[in-house]
Amino acid sequence: MVDWFWLLTPLAASLMMALCLVPLGHRVLARGVVFADLAIAQWAALGTLTGSSLMPNHIIAGLPISGLLFALLAVGLVSLILKLVPDYREAMIGTLYVLGASLATLTVSNDPHGAQQLARTLNGDLLWVTGQSLIPLAIITLAVLLWQTLGTTRIRSTLFLPLFAVAVTLTVDMAGIYVVFATLIAAPLMLCHLLERSLLMAAGFCFTGHGLGLWLSANHDIPAGPAIVVTVIACCIAALLFANKATALRTP
Repeated sequence: MVDWFWLLTPLAASLMMALCLVPLGHRVLARGVVFADLAIAQWAALGTLTGSSLMPNHIIAGLPISGLLFALLAVGLVSLILKLVPDYREAMIGTLYVLGASLATLTVSNDPHGAQQLARTLNGDLLWVTGQSLIPLAIITLAVLLWQTLGTTRIRSTLFLPLFAVAVTLTVDMAGIYVVFATLIAAPLMLCHLLERSLLMAAGFCFTGHGLGLWLSANHDIPAGPAIVVTVIACCIAALLFANKATALRTP
């Protein structure tokens, strides 16, 4: 009989990612700056790659410091864009993303394992997350939940981007850009904005998608990142279709 207990650690990471990123993604959608999360995630990945190349000890207490610094730099640039050129914010933030992706490619261009490092920033390695790395994730998840439930409107606005930078830095290093983007956007978009369901329900569907993706990856030996992205989006689409079908049946 196959022992599946080793999946408990990545499942715990997935649960915390859902509880942490779904409220932040809901806020991103409300602000209308969807590209911002992708750009910040890319710059966090760029920072992690840069730290790996230049600073062997760039991780402190489970947090990639270089990744956090680059994510905060991206946060500052996004804030300037929103302030100075709000009418062209999506185009400017998209340009910021492309710049970060290109710099990441250049950073590892002379590394014989550069292609693998780039792939890891996109796809992550959530299936093999360690128990030690759950500690900083648990801390930022608790901070986000407190921010969401107890913070005033002003506090939420002030702390959003710094919290976002830390959360994205941790989760990109753990799960990759694709999984982070899908977790941030898919469930809040389809469950909260389109179906007007609660954040808790959105997080639940997101976690279900994570669990299915992890199971598929472990059972069929396929990359965890793409599998999770597909299953998270599939779960959210299933929720949309079920809700629309239920509405149609109730309509006389």
